[in-house]
Amino acid sequence: MAPMRGLTFLQVLLLLLLLAYLLLVALENPGLVRLPLPLGQGELLLSTGTALACFALLGGAYAALLLLPGVLRAAWQGRRERRERQSAEQRLIQSLQARLGSVPAPTPSAAPAPVAVQVAPVQVAPVQVAPVQAPPASPIPHPAPEATLAPGSAGPGAAG
Repeated sequence: MAPMRGLTFLQVLLLLLLLAYLLLVALENPGLVRLPLPLGQGELLLSTGTALACFALLGGAYAALLLLPGVLRAAWQGRRERRERQSAEQRLIQSLQARLGSVPAPTPSAAPAPVAVQVAPVQVAPVQVAPVQAPPASPIPHPAPEATLAPGSAGPGAAG
């Protein structure tokens, strides 16, 4: 497992454990939850379900912020590779044009003009089929097939 995939797996696992714990707290304490406000400005009273939803959103935001650098790095790398590939293609086209002395390459947006093809009608002559004749009889006589006997048994006319 790659290190980044392992880290993502652990983040998701931690978030699921946090949700399970908060669900357990919500089921055990059906009343209100008191959350102290920063800088000692009092407290916030929330129902347990609302507090659970808030903590789940905070955990999801935390996991998203941890994943954001990898996603941005992959997007930047993809853009850079596309730019490099386009510049390499342009250099190749220019060098080929210089060697061949040809006209400038067509732009990718220009489509080739359709080619008109005319097909002459074809006349088919009727086909005459000769009658099929039976093959002549073979001059070599074929022996009649014999019955297969089990080993140790007598033939059909043997007395025993």
